[in-house]
Amino acid sequence: MTSVATTSSTWAPMRIRIYRALWIAQLVSNMGTWMQTVGAQWILVDEPNAPTLVSLVQTAITLPVMLLSIPSGVLADLMDRRRLLLGAQSTMAVLATVLAVSTATGNTTPGVLLTLLFLLGCGQAMTAPAWQAIQPELVPREQIPSAAALGSMNVNIGRAVGPAIAGVLVSLSGPTLVFALNAVSFGGIVAVLVVWRRPAADRTLPSERPLAALQAGTRFIRAAPGIRRVLLRSILFIGPASAVWALLPVIARDRLGLSSAGYGLMLAALGVGAVLGAAGLSRMRTLLTPTQRLTTAAVLFGVASAGTALVRVLPVVLILLVFAGLAWLLAMSTMNSTMQLLLPAWVRARGLSVYLLVFMGGQAIGSLVWGVVAGAAGAVTALLAAAVLLACCAISTIWLPIRHDAEKLDMSPSAFWPEPQLVVEPDPTEGPVLVLRTYDVPEESVQEFLAAMVFVGRSRQRTGAMEWRLYRDVGALDRYVEAFVVRSWAEHMHQHSRLTAQDRIREQAVLSFSDGDDRITHLVAVTPR
Repeated sequence: MTSVATTSSTWAPMRIRIYRALWIAQLVSNMGTWMQTVGAQWILVDEPNAPTLVSLVQTAITLPVMLLSIPSGVLADLMDRRRLLLGAQSTMAVLATVLAVSTATGNTTPGVLLTLLFLLGCGQAMTAPAWQAIQPELVPREQIPSAAALGSMNVNIGRAVGPAIAGVLVSLSGPTLVFALNAVSFGGIVAVLVVWRRPAADRTLPSERPLAALQAGTRFIRAAPGIRRVLLRSILFIGPASAVWALLPVIARDRLGLSSAGYGLMLAALGVGAVLGAAGLSRMRTLLTPTQRLTTAAVLFGVASAGTALVRVLPVVLILLVFAGLAWLLAMSTMNSTMQLLLPAWVRARGLSVYLLVFMGGQAIGSLVWGVVAGAAGAVTALLAAAVLLACCAISTIWLPIRHDAEKLDMSPSAFWPEPQLVVEPDPTEGPVLVLRTYDVPEESVQEFLAAMVFVGRSRQRTGAMEWRLYRDVGALDRYVEAFVVRSWAEHMHQHSRLTAQDRIREQAVLSFSDGDDRITHLVAVTPR
């Protein structure tokens, strides 16, 4: 494999000034968020119901992602993403400032703390799909896998470094300083977003309504086997892999006899592995297909899970965690970049919001399940069971691979459908709309035509068709009629603008089997009175 997309350096996106500035600002913000989590937990450790309250910190932060990920993805596709990010980041800066001031004045009760953390989590949930969706706007398409790797590395560095810094600062001056620094950390992202001049979208059609946009996103995923396969592979990996993240504190304390500093060192090893994985990603992309990278990641993480459970020598465990961090980076960057490459711009945030929901939900539910298993059978047994499931995950790639050609697909907009020839202009709300397209296909080309129409049918459904069927006209020789239903005339007009260059290739393949000009008819439903 010698294409530019395959050999592009992992660090290539960092040469783009706006991407580099946003990446650095996000890193500072990620560290601030993890520092805030440590400070919040420290406030609650002396409360009467400390175990329950401390666990609620993570719940308050992650629950909004579960609740708001899909709606925020819809908003990110309907609104200007830069403005959405500016509003959400500015609001979070205000909320973090309120938390710092409240703590400094002694007014941060458990209720106040958890409420503010929940609101901050809502802000994170609102920004996550939009943040992911702007990446293809910041870097060329061939650099999207590198940008995904750098994004995963950013998160892992923040997870490793943030708690370590917070532990030192909280021990020296208490949680107020940590909360204040987190408030300041949002300022960097806001400043970069203000400077960024995102090109204005050229809108010739009225905006979609939120519910219709949600339904359109759902139809797209339902008719996109490649997207569904990535989501399935995410579940198969994240479910068992979440055991390490959930049980690492228990292993550190009970198996290795470490303090909180030792636990921080283990997290740092995971972060180091992520950095090494990002550094070597371009080489791995040259040698391995996306499916092979997922297989490698599952095997490495499974070995690290089993080794962490069985080995009681800290240096060996740290080496295993470095490999676990590398595997985590390899899996996350592969799945994230494949999603971004398969999603056209009009539905990108909605598709990524589903991926984020699967990712966060898999971690949350997986952590809960592995916690229950560890409570019943011990942490060692739970980690060994997770390692077995990761081995099964690796083997399953034989039957459930992901697309290896995502980088080669052209998902750029391509409004190639001709404008309908109308005698009467329908109202945008009128519908449903039935579209009929006639093809005359010689008998010797029928089988190839039918095979090609499978992909065209999926294209129609991805772009807005509620129903799609192909019929044979028994009143004419070698004639086939394609019929699909769209909810309204406005939705059909949006369907014109949702087409991509890849859809055009599929449609041209079908037309190559048809003799003569295809005929298109638009029928708008009326209600007899």
